[in-house]
Amino acid sequence: MRTKKIWANLGVEDLERTTKFYTELGFKSNGASEELTSFFVGEDEFVIHFFLKEILQSSMKGEIADLKYGNEILFTLSAGSKEEVDQLENEVKNAGGTIVSEAEEFGKGYYGFVFADPDGHKFNVFYM
Repeated sequence: MRTKKIWANLGVEDLERTTKFYTELGFKSNGASEELTSFFVGEDEFVIHFFLKEILQSSMKGEIADLKYGNEILFTLSAGSKEEVDQLENEVKNAGGTIVSEAEEFGKGYYGFVFADPDGHKFNVFYM
């Protein structure tokens, strides 16, 4: 299979809250509608669409995982330094995210933390 691009589609409860959270983290908007808010992530501009859960569930033809009881995916965001990891951790806290694990060294040459957005989607931020 040859594809041109890949992006993520995640379900959320509140588009305004999601837009505010990711805007405060500095993510670049890719537009919005009554059904979704979308952002570019990173230098390659990976796209993450955050759909209202009922819209996403309808197109998935199935249930969406309850993130209180499990995980769907762990996105990894690369940082340029340990200081940037620490700065991003503070930004996540200030924007209303949940720190799942505080910034720490894990393995030789790795430093990072894990957070969840207001809907429970998890991200790993690390420097290596």
